[in-house]
Amino acid sequence: MEGQQDSKWTLKQSPGHGSKLSFTCWLLVLILPGVCCEQSFTTFHPERREWAFNHMTVHKTTGALYIGAVNRVYKLSGNLTLLVSHDTGPEDDNKACYPPLIVQPCSEPLVSTNNINKLLLIDYSQNRLLACGSLYQGVCKLLRLDDLFILVEPSHKKEHYLSSVNQTGTMYGVIVPSQGKDGTLFIGTAVDGKQDYFPTISSRKLPRDPESSAMLDYELHTDFVSSLIKIPSDTLALVSHFDIYYIYGFASGNFVYFLTVQPETPENSLSSSGPSNDLFYTSRIVRLCKDDHKFHSYVSLPIGCVRNRIEYRLLQAAYLGKPGRVLAASLNISAQDDVLFAVFSKGQKQYHHPPDDSALCVFSIRDINARIKERMQSCYQGEGNLELNWLLGKDVPCTKAVRNLFVITSHSS
Repeated sequence: MEGQQDSKWTLKQSPGHGSKLSFTCWLLVLILPGVCCEQSFTTFHPERREWAFNHMTVHKTTGALYIGAVNRVYKLSGNLTLLVSHDTGPEDDNKACYPPLIVQPCSEPLVSTNNINKLLLIDYSQNRLLACGSLYQGVCKLLRLDDLFILVEPSHKKEHYLSSVNQTGTMYGVIVPSQGKDGTLFIGTAVDGKQDYFPTISSRKLPRDPESSAMLDYELHTDFVSSLIKIPSDTLALVSHFDIYYIYGFASGNFVYFLTVQPETPENSLSSSGPSNDLFYTSRIVRLCKDDHKFHSYVSLPIGCVRNRIEYRLLQAAYLGKPGRVLAASLNISAQDDVLFAVFSKGQKQYHHPPDDSALCVFSIRDINARIKERMQSCYQGEGNLELNWLLGKDVPCTKAVRNLFVITSHSS
C-alpha cells in the first residue's frame, strides 16, 4: 500500500471561499498483481444495452444480489444466475405532469419514458425491497424479497412523490428499523429547481403493514414544524443552478449520515446565474439523530482530502465498512469501529464532468463525530460561521444564542 499520510484535520482560510474544515486523510493506492493466465468469469447483462445498471445491493445473509436498472429490478444468485426480474418501465409519462397521470389525467403530451432506478434499499426487518424510480414524479414500490412481488406502490399523496430528477446518483436513502415498531426512512434527493414540490431531505414513516395509509408520510408534519428541509427560493435566486446531490448515506450509532455535493453559495447578495460549469462545488457530510423528527440535530461540515498540497473535494462515491487489523491500528481505533471509504476527484469545479485525478480516502466515524462536536462547541463560543448560506440566506455568525437555532444540536456524540 503506497501513498500513506498521517491523518489530521485543519481549519484553514481558502481565498474567495471562506473558512472550511479540511479533512486530510489517508490516501490509498491499490496495486493489483497482473493476471498471468486465462480466467473465466460469469456475467449478466440487461435485455438492452441502453438499460444500464443503476444500483446494486447484496443481501447480507442470503448473498442474493438485487440490481436496480433502467426499466428493471433484478434478483440474481451469488453466481449471477437470474432468479427473477420485475418490470418498472418504460411507461407513458411527462415530467410536467404533477400530480402524475397515475393519479389524475394530464393535459401534457405523453411519451414513452424510461424508468431510471434512483434508490434500492433492503428493509431487512420486513423482508422487502424499496425501489424508487424517476417515473411519475419519483414514486416507489415495495417488493417482496423472495419473488419481487409488488406489495404496494403508494402514489395517491404528494408525500409519495420523491423527486422528478431522472438522473441516478442524485438520491440516497437510509432505513432505520425499530424493534417491534414501524421503521423510518430518511431520504435525501436533488430537486431540479422544484423546491416547492420536493424537500431536499426528509424522514418518512415506513410501516410494517405495506397497506398502511401512513406509508411514506412525513414523520412529523404540522403548520409549524415538519420532518423535512426544503431549499429556499431565495437560494435559487442567488444560484440558479443550485441543488444538493446525495451521493451516499448510512446509519452508525445514534446517527444518520448523508454525503452530499452542492454548489457553493455566495457569502453576500451577489447572484451566480452563470452556467453550472462555472460553479464551485463543495462536498459535505450531514448528520442527524435517528430519533429527531424535527431536524433540530441537523449539522453539516465540508469533507475532502489533501495530498501533496492538492485538494480533492468532488465526492464521487463512498462506502461504510469495518477496518482490517492494520488499518484500525493505524487510525487508532478498534477493528469493530465504523470507517468511511470515500473517493474524491481533484478540485471543486466540473462536478458533472470531473477530472480523472482522484483519491481514495479513509475517515473513522469516531473522528468525524469528534470533529462535529468540536465544531459545535466552538460555534457555541461564538467562533466562526454556521456555513449554511444555502438554508439561511446568508452566512450567520456563530454566537452563544445559536443554541436556539434548529441547525445546531445539543445531542452529545
